[in-house]
Parts: sequence; C-alpha cells; structure tokens
Amino acid sequence: MSEQKLSQMKVAILAGDDFEQAELEKPRKALEDAGAKTVVIAPKSGKIQGFNHDEKGDKVAVDMTLDKANPEEFDALLLPGGALNADFLRAEKKAQEFVRSIDQAKKPIAVICHAPWLLVSAGLVKGRTLTSYYTIQDDIRNAGGNWKDEEVIRDRNWVSSRQPTDIPAFNREMISLFSEGKAKSARA
Repeated sequence: MSEQKLSQMKVAILAGDDFEQAELEKPRKALEDAGAKTVVIAPKSGKIQGFNHDEKGDKVAVDMTLDKANPEEFDALLLPGGALNADFLRAEKKAQEFVRSIDQAKKPIAVICHAPWLLVSAGLVKGRTLTSYYTIQDDIRNAGGNWKDEEVIRDRNWVSSRQPTDIPAFNREMISLFSEGKAKSARA
C-alpha cells in the first residue's frame, strides 16, 4: 500500500466536545498511516470529549485552539460528526471562517455524519452534491445543496459520508481526494 501517499501534508481536524469517536479517530489513523500530519483544532484548549453514539467515549488532546489556527497553514480539512459537536461548531463564527477559507482555496474537505451542518452555516453548500446523516438532509436541501443517500460522495474538493458504518469507504475516498489535492498543490 502507498504508505506515504500524504507525506508532507498537514490536515486540520476541526472538532469540539461530543464529537463522534469513530469519525475522528478512524479517519485520523488512516490519514497518519498515509503519512499526513494531523492537527486537532478545537474552540478550547486541553481535551475534547468523544462519544460513541450516546455514550461517553475517550477524550482527545487538542493540538491548537481555533483562534490560533490559520487555514493557510493546512493542506486539507477533516470534519468529524456527532450531533452536539456539529451543532456547536456551526454557530462558531471562527469555525465558519476557517471552512470558508479552506474551501475558497479549493483545498480538500472531508465531512461525515452531522459535520455538513458547518458547511451549511458557512454558506457553502448551494449547488454542491453531498451526503450526511439522514436527519440533516432537509438542512442541506434548504441551503441549496443536492443531498443523496449514498455511502460516500465526491463533489469537486469535498468528500462526504453518512455515518460510522461508512468509514471504510469514507477513508478510501478521503485519502484519494487528499492525495489529488497534494498533487495539485505541488504543481502550483
């Protein structure tokens, strides 16, 4: 396997308390196994609390606070889900600005489960095709997005999936998209 497919790539993982454990940890491991450096960014310092569906999971150390994070220093973005995490982040102006900046630079973005809420609140989904956890499909459609019930969807610089059971397909497409993004930035 291409172990260092993403070497020299720096990936922001934006999350807050009550993130879905598997949706942060499994994609993060896939990214690191492919050679990327991951940086967990949160609105607060210290640790953020993970959840396994509705039960408390592990805490994850925050590498950088959102107010110190510069989107220009990152090559890609991963947004894990978790309804409470995603609902909290979507109201954070700095989080909205961060994802807008990453998207405007056409850097790759990977979102799963409830994470597209931040893209909705940042005003980015109009005209885009994506998937998410089924309960937020109306939010995506009402924001002008094209929602589909599929395991994984790629649309330009985005890859999206619905839920933890989609993680194998999500990781595969995320690594593929991010490696294409790395190749583009190397040519720029």
